[in-house]
Amino acid sequence: MNAAHTDLFQSPDYFQVDDLLSEEHLAIRDAIRAFVKKEISPIIEDYAQRAAFPEHLVPLLGQMGCFGPTIPASYGGGGLDYISYGLMMQELERGDSGIRSTASVQGSLVMYPIMAYGSEEQKQKLLPRLASGEWLGCFGLTEPDHGSNPAGMLTRFTDAGDHVILNGAKMWISNAPYARLAVIWAKDDNGEVRGLIVERGMEGFSTPTTHGKWSLRASATGELVFDNVKVPKENILPGVKGMKGPLGCLTKARYGIAWGALGAAMDCYDTALRYSKERIQFDKPIGAFQLQQKKLAEMITEITKAQLLVWRLGVLMNEGKATPTQVSMAKRNSCEIAANIARNARQMLGGMGITGEYSIMRHMMNLESVITYEGTHDIHLLITGMDVTGFNAFK
Repeated sequence: MNAAHTDLFQSPDYFQVDDLLSEEHLAIRDAIRAFVKKEISPIIEDYAQRAAFPEHLVPLLGQMGCFGPTIPASYGGGGLDYISYGLMMQELERGDSGIRSTASVQGSLVMYPIMAYGSEEQKQKLLPRLASGEWLGCFGLTEPDHGSNPAGMLTRFTDAGDHVILNGAKMWISNAPYARLAVIWAKDDNGEVRGLIVERGMEGFSTPTTHGKWSLRASATGELVFDNVKVPKENILPGVKGMKGPLGCLTKARYGIAWGALGAAMDCYDTALRYSKERIQFDKPIGAFQLQQKKLAEMITEITKAQLLVWRLGVLMNEGKATPTQVSMAKRNSCEIAANIARNARQMLGGMGITGEYSIMRHMMNLESVITYEGTHDIHLLITGMDVTGFNAFK
C-alpha cells in the first residue's frame, strides 16, 4: 500500500485551540476525519488523476451530515452551530478541495437560500432531499462575462402568465453536471435580481460539463444554459430581491472556505513534516537542516494564526455578529497561507512532491481555484480596503 492510500494525517494544534472547542465539536470533527481517512483518502488520487467525480460519495456525505449542517433538523439538516460546520469543511478539504466544494455548494449555496428566502412549500419539498444527498444541487451566479461583477448579469426571465421564460447562461458551476436542481439568479422584467429554482428535465435547460481543468479535478464543474426555459412561478424564491440574495449566500460559502482551505494547509504541513523526518540527505534527515526547519516553523505559525482567526469568526457567526467583511478577511487569509504552505511543502519533497503518491501537488492545484472562487483574492483585499478606509476602489 503506497503513501497515498495510507492516510497518516495528524492534526497540528500548536496553541491548544482544541481546548476552545466543545465535546460535541470534537466528536463531529473526529467523525468526519475518520470518514475522510476511510472513504476519501484511499480513492481521491485516482479520481483526480482521471478527472472523475466520485458520485458515490454524495449519499455518504449526506449520511455524515455534511450537507446543510446548520439547517434546522425539522428540514433534514443537522441543527448544528457554525463552528461544527467549519470543522466539517476543514476535514473534508483536508481530504480534497473538490469534495469540500461539493458540500459547500450544497449547504451554503443551495440549501441556505431555500431556507432563508424560500417558501414553506419549497423548504419542505427540497431541503430534506438535499440534506440526505438524494438530490445534488448547484448555484448559478457567475456568467461568462460577469464574474467579479455579478450585478452585470445578462441572464433574464420574462413573465408569461403562470410561469416565466428564462434565457441566459452561467459558467464555472460546481456540481452542475450531476445536479437535480439549480438555484440561479436572474433579472426580471424590471431588471431586479431574483432567485429561481430550475429543475433537471425542464425543456431548454442543459448542463454541459467543463473539461480540461488542472484544478478541482475530482469535482464536477459545468455550465448552466437556459434556452427559453419555462419555470413555474412557484419556483421563484419569494423572500428576497436584489443582489443581497446571492451575496448573502456567498458570505456563508466564504465562511466554509475559510475553514476548508486551512484543512488543505494542515495536510500539506503534516505531509512535509513527516517527510522531513524520514528523508535522509548528507547523512541526516532533511528536517535537521536550518532551511527546512524555517519552512516548517513558518507553516505551523501561519496555520496557528489562521486556526485562531476562523475559531473567533465561528464564535461571531454563532452570536450573529460576524460581518461579511470579516468573512472576506478570513477567506482570503486561509487561501493565501494554504497556497504558500502547499508550495513550500512541495519544495521540501523535491521531485516526490509532484507525484500522486503524496497529496501536496493535488492540494496545490486545487487551491488555485479556491483562491479565485467565491470572490477572488484581489476582490477580498479590496473589500477589506474599502472597509477600513471608507473608499470604494471597485469603480
